[in-house]
Amino acid sequence: MLRRYPEVGEPLACEPVTKGLLNHGYRVSTTRGSYFLKHHLDKRHLGDTSGERATIVRQHRATQRLQSLGVPVVPPLTDREGGTLTVIGDRSYALHPWIDGLHRIGAQLTCVQSRRLGTLLGAVHTGLEQVMSPRGGGGGEQHGATAQPPSRPGYGSPDAADTFALIDELLAVARGERPRDTPRDAFDELAVHRLVERRTLLEQHAHRRPPTPAGPATGWVHGDFHPLNLLYRGGDPVAIVDWDRLGVQPRAEEAVRAAAIFFVQPAGELDLAKVRAYARAYRRAAGVGAAELAAAVHRVWWERLNDLWILHWRYRLHDRRADPQFPAVSALAVWWTREYAAVCAAFTE
Repeated sequence: MLRRYPEVGEPLACEPVTKGLLNHGYRVSTTRGSYFLKHHLDKRHLGDTSGERATIVRQHRATQRLQSLGVPVVPPLTDREGGTLTVIGDRSYALHPWIDGLHRIGAQLTCVQSRRLGTLLGAVHTGLEQVMSPRGGGGGEQHGATAQPPSRPGYGSPDAADTFALIDELLAVARGERPRDTPRDAFDELAVHRLVERRTLLEQHAHRRPPTPAGPATGWVHGDFHPLNLLYRGGDPVAIVDWDRLGVQPRAEEAVRAAAIFFVQPAGELDLAKVRAYARAYRRAAGVGAAELAAAVHRVWWERLNDLWILHWRYRLHDRRADPQFPAVSALAVWWTREYAAVCAAFTE
């Protein structure tokens, strides 16, 4: 791999980076510094991967152009042939500069830094609007990548009937008989409590399901903007990483989802003072009106009320990596429902 990059030096060490679910990453040390080697896992597992590789190249082109606009991103290095994606066998790799930095959650941010975070996400959205347009050339044409994919059609909100069925299934597992070596634990007790509670809330609020938007979603978004994909050095963000979910979605919904991750507290409440600072800055930077953000708050609230992904991972996929997030995430849906007006005001006033 490194032989394709004559300027990076000779390899000295290669250590796995432990964080990250969708791809494998390694810190590579060489005689000339450190680099991040990203192994893009094939998520389709079947058939031709050329389309997926074209998508990765499009992501690379987008970050290159965002960097030229001053957005703190880390585009991959270019090899001796001018490419950014290396295919070895059936595996795809990209080599990035190594960026030293720390992840910071909302509790570690001041209100001033929360404003900077909102301004940063606004810059991402307006920057993507420029670089992903046909004239901006963010998609490029290499490997068959198109300059701009079609806008995403309007899409419906989760159906409470489907959620009721999932709740019944998860309750049966959480309450069920277990092998002797896997007794029912405190997590299972909390899961049962939250599932019963969630069913009651959905019964009470089923009439508030958001309608399907009349028009298509046309905004380009990062797609996964949260603390583990943002590196800080001191009080300043220095790198937005992991652009695997770059795509067309309602931009204001990404702003609300990000706030619900950054600013959730252990008890499941949002720090509304920081949300307000963040949202005001985002609205100014992105040119988003209060009505657009209010609609996004409603859709993301309903999405959270129907979202049981952590329990799906635990009880259906037998994957417990997300278990530590469950207490705050499950409490947030309850608190948000109770404090809906205050949350909406924090995003829109």
